[in-house]
Amino acid sequence: MIKYLIKRLIALIPVIFVISVILFGMLHAMPGDPVLAMMPIDPNSRQDPAEYKRIYDMTAAEMGYDKPIPEQYVRWVIKTAKGDFGYSSQYKKPVVQVVAQPIKNSLILNIGSTVIAFIVSIIIGIKSAVRQGKLYDRVWQVLSMVGYSLPTFFIAMILIFIFAQKLRLFPSGGMPSSIIIQDKGMLEYYIQWARHLVLPTVTLTIGSFASTSRYVRNAMIEALSQDYIRTARSKGLSETKVVYTHAFKNALIPVVTVVAWGIAGMFGGAAITEQMFAYNGIGRYLIQGVINRDFSLVLTMNMFYTLISLSANVFMDLGYALVDPRIRLE
Repeated sequence: MIKYLIKRLIALIPVIFVISVILFGMLHAMPGDPVLAMMPIDPNSRQDPAEYKRIYDMTAAEMGYDKPIPEQYVRWVIKTAKGDFGYSSQYKKPVVQVVAQPIKNSLILNIGSTVIAFIVSIIIGIKSAVRQGKLYDRVWQVLSMVGYSLPTFFIAMILIFIFAQKLRLFPSGGMPSSIIIQDKGMLEYYIQWARHLVLPTVTLTIGSFASTSRYVRNAMIEALSQDYIRTARSKGLSETKVVYTHAFKNALIPVVTVVAWGIAGMFGGAAITEQMFAYNGIGRYLIQGVINRDFSLVLTMNMFYTLISLSANVFMDLGYALVDPRIRLE
């Protein structure tokens, strides 16, 4: 297992290289000039073309944009390897300072919603398979299809309208202010933070659960129809042991694929959710960075999504080995 993991990580190096080259080239091909966004312009310099050009050239040299594209790429790779992700033209500070807290917030939101969706999907998917064709199964099939069909922003709008505007149970968006800590203490701050987290989490959970539960159900139906299940029942094993010990473990094999890619895909969907709820996450910063042509920020965020997707692929293969002992990754 360890040997396989090392091989997979080594194999990811050329993939990351190719993707980074593509992203770097695409961003430099985008319309707009990042040098203009970073220029410390003196209003009087606009009246003097020579002074304006001097400031432009000085800023371009500081950012390395006066060098050829290949040299800029090498410089960016070296700086990134050292933990220097560049300077945000939008926020006027290093990118690492801009994304530090948003990444933590996004991880909390996405990991939390993924875990909840997985647990709920397992419970409902198994019961739907066992009660195939009955009322319980039909109701959840309809609900999962509705949840799967609705776009993320529409689910967010419905939740905001019902639970924030009508019932006023949760805030419609934003994040709690740190001033609460000084006024009411840390406990109240965490309570308010959790209240702001509820609606975005439910939004992502609905979208993930709707698809995952259907995969669990179908995988369980197929597993329950196998000969080894009939053999287990004929030996007098309880239905609980047959379903949860024998069938469920084999049904997890296709589900691992869905969950692994769901984690990567959820970060993409979180960009819309974070924007809808004004949640301080990396998805919201990515959208704002694209709008404002913040090249360093956008490049960093895209590389983060790339690493998440590649990591999900590796974890998917490792998950196969955990749920199916017949697979020998070595």
